[in-house]
Amino acid sequence: MNTQRLLGWTAFLGIAALLTWAPDYFFGQGDGASDSALAVAPRSQVATPVSATVAKARSTQAAVDLFASKSWKPAAVLASVTEQAVIAAPVEVTPVAPALPFQFVGRLNDRDDQQVFLQSGEKLYVVRRGDVIEDTYRIEQISATELSLVYLPLHLSQTLSVGSAP
Repeated sequence: MNTQRLLGWTAFLGIAALLTWAPDYFFGQGDGASDSALAVAPRSQVATPVSATVAKARSTQAAVDLFASKSWKPAAVLASVTEQAVIAAPVEVTPVAPALPFQFVGRLNDRDDQQVFLQSGEKLYVVRRGDVIEDTYRIEQISATELSLVYLPLHLSQTLSVGSAP
C-alpha cells in the first residue's frame, strides 16, 4: 500500500506541475527572456516588470468602452453659429419727476390770500401761489381740491390733493 500511496502522490504532483507550466507554455503573453530574467533577478527587481504589466493592462482596459452606444443613424451634424453684433437702437427714456415728497397738512383762507401747509419729513412749509420750495418746486395754482406744483429741474407739472371743496 505504501507503493500505491507513493505512486499517487507522484502522479498528483506531476499533474499539478504540468498544469502550472502548460498555460505559460501554450498561452504565454510575454517573451521567454522576461521569464528567465525573473528567475535570475533579485526580489527587488521583480516588482518592476509586474507593475509595468499591470499598468499596461489597466491602460488597455481604460481605452475600451464596454458600454458604447451603437446606432444605425449617422452622427448628427451640428450647425455652426456665427455671431453678429446686434445694433440696438438707443432707447429714449423720457424724464420723469420724482414722487412728491409733501403731505397736505392744512389750509388757511385769508380774504385775498390763500395759504397751504405742507409737510416733508419733519419740515413744515407754509406756501402761497408763486412760492418756490428749496429751488425744486414752484407753486402754480391753489384750488379748493388741488395744489398744482412744477418740478423745476425738468419743468414738469404735478398735482397734490388738498381735500374736498368746502
